[in-house]
Amino acid sequence: MGIKLLLEEASVSSRLYPMAAGNFAIGTGMFVTAGLLGPISTDLGVSRSAAGQLMTVFALAYAVLSPLLAALTIHLPRRTLLLLAMGVFVAGNVLSALAPTYPLVILTRVIAAAGAAMFTPTSSAVANALTTPDRRGRALALVMGGLSVSSAIGVPLGTWLGETASWRATLWMVSGLGLLGLVGVAALVPDVRIPASGRLRERFEPLRDRRVMAVMATQLLVFASGFSAYTYIGSLFDLPLPALLWAWGLGGIVGNLLGGRLSDAYGPRRMILIGMSAAFVFVALIPVANLALPLALLWGFLWGAVGWMIAPAQQFRTVTAMPGNVSIGLGLLSSAQYFGLFVAGLAGGVALDAYGRVGVITLSAGLGLAALLFTLATYRAPKLVPQVTEPVG
Repeated sequence: MGIKLLLEEASVSSRLYPMAAGNFAIGTGMFVTAGLLGPISTDLGVSRSAAGQLMTVFALAYAVLSPLLAALTIHLPRRTLLLLAMGVFVAGNVLSALAPTYPLVILTRVIAAAGAAMFTPTSSAVANALTTPDRRGRALALVMGGLSVSSAIGVPLGTWLGETASWRATLWMVSGLGLLGLVGVAALVPDVRIPASGRLRERFEPLRDRRVMAVMATQLLVFASGFSAYTYIGSLFDLPLPALLWAWGLGGIVGNLLGGRLSDAYGPRRMILIGMSAAFVFVALIPVANLALPLALLWGFLWGAVGWMIAPAQQFRTVTAMPGNVSIGLGLLSSAQYFGLFVAGLAGGVALDAYGRVGVITLSAGLGLAALLFTLATYRAPKLVPQVTEPVG
């Protein structure tokens, strides 16, 4: 019986890995711009804060387009949608690599974001449909783990390539990674039926529910806090950036995997609150981490771990709050996440220009504290945890 269960779990995992690979390409393409602000600003003749807006534009386009494209593509088979989404993402990155001016690069980042806005929430919904409730946290962590793995491998590699060759070479690399994900989805991911409303108005209807709105607000604040520091991390440290990004990403892999398993075991609320509390402390410790490289590497690993531990717990919380329409819930969660990234890039750039690194650290810590206090006030365990931790059937 044990061997049968292992074989079944391996079969499900083989269907999830291509979607994780697609998210790996998406994460690399989005997060790597934080390590390439120097080369981008030099090549395009703009300031570092303006270069940082490439991530901001990507995030805003994702947040706005995700529900719109979900409504327009609701009748497409999920596997077909995954293939279309990754094709658009690859095309956007190819055009970014070829664009000669800053405005054109901005435009092409919107195209790439459109592909990502279709792919990531769809991959989460498919993963949810392919697994049983007692393994849902691990399945979501695996698929979304592509984003955390990208920060450990893709982003440092892309940063190194951008510094030694050019930032355009990095985007060609991202395009190649996207093609690998597309081939994997075509070969291994089955089609699944995920009932959901196709009308745009009904996609926002869940926001009338206070529980759902609280989940989305938490997601926005968490990502605004973390990425206001991450987007401009090259301006916060005087130490080798690729090594620091590698440590952060490695911690993200560990945190993402632990977050999924611990959410299955103890419920998402505890994981979310622990992760947010620890993340707030680590942001405040940035000046200490900047004193020496070993300290910075340890700090980066731990900050990445506690930050990414929140992601699968938030997804699990969303599935519990919206059990009747998972795809819409995860789509709204992705939009809230990228609105947070938009706020991070915009506010972080203003803080950097006005107050330097102290302003960015203060902003990030303040948003983190706001996220923690808001979640403590709005997230009540008795309503959600029993549904998360008890297997169905």
